[in-house]
Amino acid sequence: MTTQNTDDRPQTTPPPDSDLGFGRLVVQTVRGRFINRDGEPNSKKYGLGAQRLARFYLRALDASWPSFFAWMLGSLLLLAGTFALAYLALGDGALRGAEGLGLDDPFLRAFTFSVGIFTTTGTVVHAYGSTANWLANIESFIGPIAFVIAFGLMIARLTRPRMRLGFSDSAIIAPYEGGRGLMFRMVNLQPGEVSDVRVHVNLTWYEEIDGVRERNFHELALERDSVELFTLHWTVVHPITADSPLAGVTPERLAAAHAEIIVIVSALEQTFSTRVSARTSYLWDEIRWDVKFASIFANGPDGTIAIDVERLSRTERLEEGATQIPAPMEQKSATSNR
Repeated sequence: MTTQNTDDRPQTTPPPDSDLGFGRLVVQTVRGRFINRDGEPNSKKYGLGAQRLARFYLRALDASWPSFFAWMLGSLLLLAGTFALAYLALGDGALRGAEGLGLDDPFLRAFTFSVGIFTTTGTVVHAYGSTANWLANIESFIGPIAFVIAFGLMIARLTRPRMRLGFSDSAIIAPYEGGRGLMFRMVNLQPGEVSDVRVHVNLTWYEEIDGVRERNFHELALERDSVELFTLHWTVVHPITADSPLAGVTPERLAAAHAEIIVIVSALEQTFSTRVSARTSYLWDEIRWDVKFASIFANGPDGTIAIDVERLSRTERLEEGATQIPAPMEQKSATSNR
């Protein structure tokens, strides 16, 4: 069985296990992208309940440190403030001994007492009456539990191996060794080192197979698919040769086929000595033509090799049609295979 492109160039049908595990039914049914730009799968599972605690835990792990501390501090203050309002609702006599604090605001006095109970540090103010004391007892239990949860999340974040990669905003079709190549850049955004980095790039698009329009996956051969040292950046290149599924491709062909480039990266994270992974994807309209990547290198002190990460996505414009028109080697391949 062969696959017929819109340029009448026959291709071998990709093997059935090339769909990255999505399955043939899913591949043929889904109309959107498979992987979002942030690497999350573009899918949902129903029938599992809300799973609010599990989702909260995962979001707490993935949040940035400023956001994590802001939410943690805000939540603790909110709990303490809620108890302070409860003490105020019991009346002026619920709290005794606040005269020496020099605080005239009733809420501030109640909040100070609440924080002392919540954090188990204590305060000169004391609860008076059975209801106020029961409320203080409940808060003395909830406070330590809240701190255990907060610091447990912090420890989980600190001990979680991860890799944070930055990818170029778009992939490009640029000149490459007398022909064309599909390229994108990536860089390690964390100070920790990663090694033994491996990348897999897959193309998914619609093709005509025996007169039927189907969506297929193709693994793209790379100039190199692994690097041992990843201290700077990596421009990943798929040479568009005679054997490439992209041979003879044009912007119109990518758009008509709703093409998506899926990138999967794995590496050895040296701090915890474990393998970590990252993903992203580029849709057909996130692939630029007639451009090449600008230099990312910068002048480092004392001859140090340096790059400017802000230039990761910077490109230089080429003359119109420089890469939109198939290279001669691709056209020769198309003629010989007909």
